[in-house]
Amino acid sequence: MKITVIGGGPGGYVAAIRAAMLGADVTLVNKSKVGGTCLNLGCIPTKALLATTEKLQTIKDARDFGIKVNGEIEIDFMAMMNRKNKIIGQLVSGIEFLLDKRKVRLLNGTGRVIEKNKVQVKYEDATTEIIDADKIIIATGSVPIVPPLFPYDRINVFTSDEALFLEEVPESIIIVGGGVIGCEFGQFFTKIGAKVTIIEMSDQLLPFEDPDVSKQLLRAFKKDKIKVMTGEKIVKCEVKDNRVIVHLENGKIVEAEKMLVSVGRRPYLENLGIDDVGVKLDKGKVEVDENLQTSVEGIYAIGDVVNSPFLAHVASKEGMVAAENAMGGNKTVDYRAVPRCVYTDPEVAAVGITEKEAKAKGIEYHTGQFDFRALGKAQAIGSYQGFIKIIVDKEDKIIGASIVGPHATDLLTELTLAVHLGITATQLGDVIHPHPTLSEGIMEAIHAVHNSCVHAL
Repeated sequence: MKITVIGGGPGGYVAAIRAAMLGADVTLVNKSKVGGTCLNLGCIPTKALLATTEKLQTIKDARDFGIKVNGEIEIDFMAMMNRKNKIIGQLVSGIEFLLDKRKVRLLNGTGRVIEKNKVQVKYEDATTEIIDADKIIIATGSVPIVPPLFPYDRINVFTSDEALFLEEVPESIIIVGGGVIGCEFGQFFTKIGAKVTIIEMSDQLLPFEDPDVSKQLLRAFKKDKIKVMTGEKIVKCEVKDNRVIVHLENGKIVEAEKMLVSVGRRPYLENLGIDDVGVKLDKGKVEVDENLQTSVEGIYAIGDVVNSPFLAHVASKEGMVAAENAMGGNKTVDYRAVPRCVYTDPEVAAVGITEKEAKAKGIEYHTGQFDFRALGKAQAIGSYQGFIKIIVDKEDKIIGASIVGPHATDLLTELTLAVHLGITATQLGDVIHPHPTLSEGIMEAIHAVHNSCVHAL
């Protein structure tokens, strides 16, 4: 079985390796470095930079732990960027090593579907090659959305792609969009010395999460002196004398040295050729069935090009499923328990439905909540802002959860498993959790569902 995968991001390279493990002769066509946006321009580099600011904050807080730090704390911006680049390079090399060991043929070029079973690869020197394939998997990912309103010059006005290659700390920056990317970059820039203003059209940060989650993050941002403007619409944007000037609908004007536009992403399907071979699209996304097969038999699509959450871990799961189905399987993806993570301080993590979604859908539910402040471990490590909230349905099944606080993204796995398996609050509440740990908060929140939490009133 010959399988060609177009796109080497977290969906594509996983699909390629899995198909090879199942015995396929696999060709992976990728126009840049393997790992895609997540590894090269998203998840990993931003977390590397945020890790630096976390260390910085630890040093600043050292006195609270009985440690005297004498002397000025200085940020070496380029050293920070070089560390980020080194991490990316190591991980890219690791993926290339795995592809080689699995005998996946990696072609550095641009792929285009020219027939149901043929992919044309165009290399940088303009030469081309035709690859025969029994099955094709489309995994070309997404790119940032930049509305025409913004004078996108990649210097004064840029996206998260360009933000990762700045050579100096901006004096001030306007961030358009208070979603995951905007919040993470907003806190990063403010901690390295920039004056940050976040402008969000919705009435809260992280518009798709519950308001109480957003309020906790807003509280932290105010402490960090980040100016947050929610419910605001930008009507005009211009660059004058290397300054970005923003005009809001209410007449207010905001000015800064730089602007980061982070209002979302769109599927990258340019020059892919899939429409010419009959692959159907729905509102700019590739239409697939439950097996991730497109309207053309033998052509599959995964990741940001299909109508599923734009998350690396979702793309990887879909890559596994598409590869197995291309090899004769009949797998599907269960999207009920997709974890959502925001690596701010405090971290935000959620899974399943939110409380506001439950209300909108008319679902009968109950909640249990526990504050980190009441946990001995949280007090011991000096990080106790936030809470854990559990949502259960009328049958006591855990259908959603939100965590705001220390190590929230790591703690979420237990609750993701609970939602995925349909575990009840009673079942999870019976599990003995270790003491003293942050995970005790999950147990306490579960007990709060049934009003049996002994460490809260």
